[in-house]
Amino acid sequence: MANWEQNKRILQELVKLPQNSHCADCGAPDPDWASYKLGLFVCLNCSGIHRNLSSRVKSIKLDNWEDELVELMKSNGNARATALYEKALPPYYYRPQQTDSAVLREQWIRAKYERKEFTGETKYPPPFYTTGFYEGMLWKKGKVKSQFLKRKFVLSEPDFTLLYYNKENESKGPKAVIAIKDLNVTFQPEKIGHPHGMQITYLNRVHTRNLFVYHESPEEIVTWYNALRAVRYKYLKTAYPTATEADLISNIMHNYPKEGYMEKTGPLQKEPFKKRWFILDSHNRKLLYFKGRLDAEELGVIFIGTENNSYSVSDCAPKHTRGNKWKSGITMETPDRQFVFMCQHEEEQREWLDALGQVISRPMVPQDYATEANIRNKR
Repeated sequence: MANWEQNKRILQELVKLPQNSHCADCGAPDPDWASYKLGLFVCLNCSGIHRNLSSRVKSIKLDNWEDELVELMKSNGNARATALYEKALPPYYYRPQQTDSAVLREQWIRAKYERKEFTGETKYPPPFYTTGFYEGMLWKKGKVKSQFLKRKFVLSEPDFTLLYYNKENESKGPKAVIAIKDLNVTFQPEKIGHPHGMQITYLNRVHTRNLFVYHESPEEIVTWYNALRAVRYKYLKTAYPTATEADLISNIMHNYPKEGYMEKTGPLQKEPFKKRWFILDSHNRKLLYFKGRLDAEELGVIFIGTENNSYSVSDCAPKHTRGNKWKSGITMETPDRQFVFMCQHEEEQREWLDALGQVISRPMVPQDYATEANIRNKR
């Protein structure tokens, strides 16, 4: 008869080993579940996805483990599973983290273990994100109206473009030709109000343009995401041939560390405060603001430099202002002017101060100076 307590102790020692100390799928620390079918340790959230795949999971703390299953876990583990199931993982394919949206994590797990896309076996037809060309229909929010309508999108690696059409009749040409050079894509399920919601951001002449899209199929929307990442990766390799692999991967796409409403006043600080949706694009050192969170174009953009270049951020209690409903203030100093924002709660204020402070404390690189000049010239 199995010694249940001894087996639990063995499993808990196994999960302390460096190769097992993080979830095999999302990297969360201290995983306390395991798939004994695959021989790997996972976190609670990823264990639920594995259970849906009939992967046979157990808690290493709460469940009883038979001797043969413990031996199976001892002879396998996360490092061995990674070597097998991620053997041919493309460098551009996004490996989700524990804070990422559920659709990304689920499709990552399904791609690895159910579809076995990264084992190195030749597949026909190959996964669409590997082909450099992809087209299909996505539900897209109108620029002015909030209604989502089906639109055709076409991604082309040879042209480094993403096109979309307003009508299914393509004879009139695309509504927009988006350069991959200036493209960024993030998953925004809560913001868009759909579990597969995705935000495509690009530069339209001098303004930032947002497209909000989704697809009913979770596999399809994640395929689009990784197809876009693949073409961005190829573009970066072409544009920066001497860049390291790590630099290329880190620049494919980037998430926004902070978004939310703040109240904003004008340059004289006597103008009425107006509620605006702010997005911190820390990668490009930009603070963008919009009238609403699903607006297509920005109202304005603020470059965020360093302290050495006369940029700073601090909390404040502004005077001589009117119309502000919120009381937790932020002052941002730039070489051109002082900005004053109001947050609804002190917690929001602290989060914004921390996020903005991290950008200010980061040294600028040559392309940051070009971004700063472009923003100043557009005013």
